[in-house]
Amino acid sequence: MTQGESNGRMIEAEGLSKFYGSFAATRDVTFSVPKGQVAAFLGPNGAGKSTTMKLLTGFLAPSEGVARIGGHDMSDDRLDAAVLIGYLPENGPLYNEMTPQSLLRYFGQARGMSPGRLHERTEYVADKCSLGDVWNKPISKLSRGYRQRVGMAQALLHDPQVLILDEPTSGLDPNQTHEVRELIRGLGQTKTILLSTHILSEVKAVCSRVLLINQGRLILDGSVEDMEGAEHDMEAHFRKLTASKN
Repeated sequence: MTQGESNGRMIEAEGLSKFYGSFAATRDVTFSVPKGQVAAFLGPNGAGKSTTMKLLTGFLAPSEGVARIGGHDMSDDRLDAAVLIGYLPENGPLYNEMTPQSLLRYFGQARGMSPGRLHERTEYVADKCSLGDVWNKPISKLSRGYRQRVGMAQALLHDPQVLILDEPTSGLDPNQTHEVRELIRGLGQTKTILLSTHILSEVKAVCSRVLLINQGRLILDGSVEDMEGAEHDMEAHFRKLTASKN
Protein backbone atom coordinates (compact mmCIF):
# COMPACT_ATOMS: atom_id res chain seq x y z
CA MET A 1 0.00 0.00 0.00
CA THR A 2 1.39 3.39 -0.99
CA GLN A 3 1.32 6.50 1.15
CA GLY A 4 -1.49 8.01 -0.89
CA GLU A 5 -3.66 4.93 -0.48
CA SER A 6 -2.97 4.71 3.24
CA ASN A 7 -3.96 8.32 3.91
CA GLY A 8 -7.01 8.08 1.65
CA ARG A 9 -5.84 10.72 -0.83
CA MET A 10 -5.83 9.15 -4.30
CA ILE A 11 -5.34 12.37 -6.32
CA GLU A 12 -3.01 15.05 -4.98
CA ALA A 13 -1.91 18.36 -6.44
CA GLU A 14 0.62 20.22 -4.33
CA GLY A 15 1.63 23.68 -5.51
CA LEU A 16 1.25 22.71 -9.17
CA SER A 17 2.39 25.42 -11.59
CA LYS A 18 3.06 25.31 -15.31
CA PHE A 19 4.78 28.23 -17.01
CA TYR A 20 5.27 28.92 -20.69
CA GLY A 21 7.73 31.78 -20.61
CA SER A 22 6.04 34.51 -18.58
CA PHE A 23 2.57 32.97 -19.02
CA ALA A 24 1.26 30.85 -16.16
CA ALA A 25 -1.16 28.17 -17.40
CA THR A 26 -1.57 27.10 -13.75
CA ARG A 27 -0.18 28.69 -10.61
CA ASP A 28 0.16 27.07 -7.17
CA VAL A 29 -2.82 24.70 -7.58
CA THR A 30 -3.27 22.58 -4.45
CA PHE A 31 -6.02 20.08 -3.66
CA SER A 32 -6.56 16.39 -2.97
CA VAL A 33 -9.39 13.98 -3.78
CA PRO A 34 -9.99 11.00 -1.45
CA LYS A 35 -10.93 7.50 -2.44
CA GLY A 36 -14.56 7.11 -3.45
CA GLN A 37 -15.25 10.78 -4.22
CA VAL A 38 -16.47 12.28 -7.51
CA ALA A 39 -15.11 15.83 -7.77
CA ALA A 40 -16.05 18.32 -10.49
CA PHE A 41 -13.27 20.43 -11.96
CA LEU A 42 -14.80 23.63 -13.32
CA GLY A 43 -13.60 26.80 -14.97
CA PRO A 44 -14.07 28.94 -18.06
CA ASN A 45 -12.23 28.15 -21.28
CA GLY A 46 -8.50 28.70 -20.87
CA ALA A 47 -8.68 28.60 -17.08
CA GLY A 48 -6.14 25.77 -16.73
CA LYS A 49 -8.37 22.70 -16.33
CA SER A 50 -6.89 20.57 -19.09
CA THR A 51 -3.34 21.64 -18.19
CA THR A 52 -3.90 20.58 -14.58
CA MET A 53 -5.29 17.23 -15.69
CA LYS A 54 -2.27 16.66 -17.93
CA LEU A 55 0.02 17.48 -14.99
CA LEU A 56 -1.85 15.03 -12.75
CA THR A 57 -1.59 12.23 -15.32
CA GLY A 58 2.06 12.85 -16.17
CA PHE A 59 1.42 14.00 -19.73
CA LEU A 60 3.04 17.32 -18.77
CA ALA A 61 5.87 17.95 -16.32
CA PRO A 62 5.19 20.72 -13.79
CA SER A 63 7.36 23.83 -13.65
CA GLU A 64 6.82 23.76 -9.89
CA GLY A 65 5.03 21.50 -7.43
CA VAL A 66 4.15 17.82 -7.23
CA ALA A 67 1.36 15.65 -8.65
CA ARG A 68 0.65 12.30 -6.99
CA ILE A 69 -1.69 9.44 -7.86
CA GLY A 70 -2.16 6.88 -5.10
CA GLY A 71 0.95 8.29 -3.42
CA HIS A 72 3.10 7.90 -6.54
CA ASP A 73 4.96 11.06 -7.60
CA MET A 74 4.17 11.51 -11.30
CA SER A 75 7.59 13.02 -11.96
CA ASP A 76 9.59 9.93 -10.98
CA ASP A 77 7.12 7.06 -10.49
CA ARG A 78 4.84 7.41 -13.47
CA LEU A 79 4.78 3.76 -14.54
CA ASP A 80 3.44 2.54 -11.19
CA ALA A 81 0.94 5.39 -11.13
CA ALA A 82 -0.24 4.58 -14.68
CA VAL A 83 -1.60 1.27 -13.42
CA LEU A 84 -4.00 3.22 -11.19
CA ILE A 85 -5.18 5.81 -13.73
CA GLY A 86 -7.82 5.82 -16.43
CA TYR A 87 -7.54 9.07 -18.40
CA LEU A 88 -9.96 10.50 -20.94
CA PRO A 89 -8.37 13.58 -22.57
CA GLU A 90 -10.57 16.30 -24.02
CA ASN A 91 -9.66 15.15 -27.53
CA GLY A 92 -8.51 11.60 -26.89
CA PRO A 93 -5.74 10.17 -29.07
CA LEU A 94 -7.51 7.51 -31.14
CA TYR A 95 -5.97 5.59 -34.04
CA ASN A 96 -8.36 6.25 -36.91
CA GLU A 97 -7.46 3.16 -38.93
CA MET A 98 -8.34 0.85 -36.02
CA THR A 99 -11.76 -0.35 -34.94
CA PRO A 100 -12.94 0.00 -31.33
CA GLN A 101 -12.29 -3.73 -30.87
CA SER A 102 -8.73 -3.62 -32.21
CA LEU A 103 -7.94 -0.38 -30.36
CA LEU A 104 -9.00 -1.77 -27.00
CA ARG A 105 -7.13 -5.01 -27.66
CA TYR A 106 -4.01 -2.96 -28.49
CA PHE A 107 -4.27 -0.88 -25.29
CA GLY A 108 -4.94 -3.96 -23.19
CA GLN A 109 -1.91 -5.80 -24.58
CA ALA A 110 0.24 -2.69 -24.05
CA ARG A 111 -0.84 -2.74 -20.41
CA GLY A 112 0.14 -6.39 -20.09
CA MET A 113 -3.39 -7.70 -19.50
CA SER A 114 -3.77 -11.47 -19.82
CA PRO A 115 -5.90 -12.72 -22.77
CA GLY A 116 -8.68 -13.88 -20.45
CA ARG A 117 -8.77 -10.65 -18.48
CA LEU A 118 -8.63 -8.56 -21.64
CA HIS A 119 -11.55 -10.46 -23.16
CA GLU A 120 -13.58 -10.00 -19.97
CA ARG A 121 -12.85 -6.27 -19.76
CA THR A 122 -13.43 -5.52 -23.46
CA GLU A 123 -16.86 -7.13 -23.22
CA TYR A 124 -17.60 -5.10 -20.08
CA VAL A 125 -16.60 -1.71 -21.53
CA ALA A 126 -18.25 -2.44 -24.89
CA ASP A 127 -21.51 -2.99 -23.01
CA LYS A 128 -21.14 -0.07 -20.59
CA CYS A 129 -20.17 2.35 -23.36
CA SER A 130 -22.72 0.98 -25.88
CA LEU A 131 -20.21 0.21 -28.62
CA GLY A 132 -21.86 -2.89 -30.09
CA ASP A 133 -23.15 -1.17 -33.24
CA VAL A 134 -19.70 0.18 -34.16
CA TRP A 135 -17.48 -2.56 -32.72
CA ASN A 136 -15.86 -3.40 -36.06
CA LYS A 137 -16.11 -0.06 -37.85
CA PRO A 138 -13.01 2.11 -38.44
CA ILE A 139 -12.77 4.86 -35.84
CA SER A 140 -12.34 7.38 -38.70
CA LYS A 141 -15.95 6.63 -39.71
CA LEU A 142 -17.43 7.17 -36.24
CA SER A 143 -19.37 10.21 -35.06
CA ARG A 144 -17.95 12.47 -32.35
CA GLY A 145 -20.27 10.86 -29.82
CA TYR A 146 -19.09 7.34 -30.63
CA ARG A 147 -15.44 8.45 -30.63
CA GLN A 148 -16.01 9.88 -27.17
CA ARG A 149 -17.46 6.57 -26.01
CA VAL A 150 -14.45 4.69 -27.40
CA GLY A 151 -12.22 7.06 -25.41
CA MET A 152 -14.26 6.36 -22.29
CA ALA A 153 -13.95 2.62 -22.92
CA GLN A 154 -10.15 2.76 -23.10
CA ALA A 155 -10.07 4.78 -19.85
CA LEU A 156 -12.11 2.06 -18.12
CA LEU A 157 -10.47 -0.93 -19.77
CA HIS A 158 -7.97 -1.92 -17.05
CA ASP A 159 -10.44 -1.23 -14.19
CA PRO A 160 -8.40 1.66 -12.73
CA GLN A 161 -8.84 3.01 -9.20
CA VAL A 162 -8.62 6.63 -10.38
CA LEU A 163 -10.48 8.18 -13.32
CA ILE A 164 -9.55 11.59 -14.71
CA LEU A 165 -12.16 12.56 -17.28
CA ASP A 166 -12.00 15.70 -19.42
CA GLU A 167 -15.48 16.52 -20.78
CA PRO A 168 -16.72 12.89 -20.84
CA THR A 169 -20.18 13.73 -22.24
CA SER A 170 -18.95 16.07 -24.99
CA GLY A 171 -20.67 15.23 -28.27
CA LEU A 172 -23.19 12.83 -26.75
CA ASP A 173 -26.93 13.03 -27.30
CA PRO A 174 -29.24 13.33 -24.26
CA ASN A 175 -29.78 9.57 -23.95
CA GLN A 176 -26.07 8.84 -24.21
CA THR A 177 -25.31 11.62 -21.73
CA HIS A 178 -27.72 10.07 -19.24
CA GLU A 179 -26.09 6.66 -19.67
CA VAL A 180 -22.59 8.05 -19.10
CA ARG A 181 -23.72 9.99 -16.04
CA GLU A 182 -25.26 6.85 -14.58
CA LEU A 183 -22.03 4.99 -15.31
CA ILE A 184 -19.94 7.66 -13.57
CA ARG A 185 -22.30 7.72 -10.59
CA GLY A 186 -21.98 3.96 -10.21
CA LEU A 187 -18.19 3.99 -10.62
CA GLY A 188 -17.94 6.76 -8.04
CA GLN A 189 -19.08 4.40 -5.31
CA THR A 190 -15.71 2.62 -5.38
CA LYS A 191 -13.39 4.77 -7.51
CA THR A 192 -11.91 8.24 -7.25
CA ILE A 193 -13.04 10.50 -10.09
CA LEU A 194 -11.98 13.97 -11.20
CA LEU A 195 -14.44 15.20 -13.81
CA SER A 196 -13.97 18.30 -15.95
CA THR A 197 -17.17 19.62 -17.48
CA HIS A 198 -18.81 22.77 -18.80
CA ILE A 199 -22.27 21.36 -18.06
CA LEU A 200 -23.26 22.56 -14.60
CA SER A 201 -26.31 20.29 -14.44
CA GLU A 202 -23.84 17.41 -14.76
CA VAL A 203 -22.14 18.58 -11.56
CA LYS A 204 -25.42 18.32 -9.66
CA ALA A 205 -26.15 14.94 -11.22
CA VAL A 206 -22.93 13.09 -10.33
CA CYS A 207 -20.58 15.15 -8.10
CA SER A 208 -20.31 15.83 -4.38
CA ARG A 209 -17.37 18.24 -4.53
CA VAL A 210 -16.48 21.22 -6.70
CA LEU A 211 -13.05 22.60 -7.58
CA LEU A 212 -13.21 25.89 -9.51
CA ILE A 213 -10.18 27.24 -11.34
CA ASN A 214 -9.85 30.61 -13.04
CA GLN A 215 -6.82 32.16 -14.73
CA GLY A 216 -4.71 29.25 -13.55
CA ARG A 217 -5.57 29.57 -9.85
CA LEU A 218 -7.92 27.51 -7.69
CA ILE A 219 -10.57 29.92 -6.40
CA LEU A 220 -13.14 27.55 -4.83
CA ASP A 221 -12.95 24.14 -3.19
CA GLY A 222 -16.23 23.10 -1.64
CA SER A 223 -19.55 21.31 -1.95
CA VAL A 224 -22.10 21.57 -4.74
CA GLU A 225 -24.08 23.83 -2.39
CA ASP A 226 -21.05 26.12 -2.08
CA MET A 227 -20.92 26.33 -5.86
CA GLU A 228 -24.58 27.37 -5.98
CA GLY A 229 -23.87 30.23 -3.56
CA ALA A 230 -26.41 32.42 -1.83
CA GLU A 231 -28.36 32.73 -5.07
CA HIS A 232 -28.95 28.93 -5.13
CA ASP A 233 -28.08 29.29 -8.81
CA MET A 234 -24.92 27.53 -9.92
CA GLU A 235 -24.63 29.35 -13.24
CA ALA A 236 -25.05 32.78 -11.63
CA HIS A 237 -22.48 32.01 -8.95
CA PHE A 238 -20.08 30.60 -11.56
CA ARG A 239 -20.31 33.85 -13.55
CA LYS A 240 -19.82 35.94 -10.42
CA LEU A 241 -16.75 34.03 -9.25
CA THR A 242 -15.02 33.92 -12.61
CA ALA A 243 -15.93 37.45 -13.73
CA SER A 244 -14.61 38.90 -10.46
CA LYS A 245 -11.14 37.56 -11.29
CA ASN A 246 -10.92 39.08 -14.75
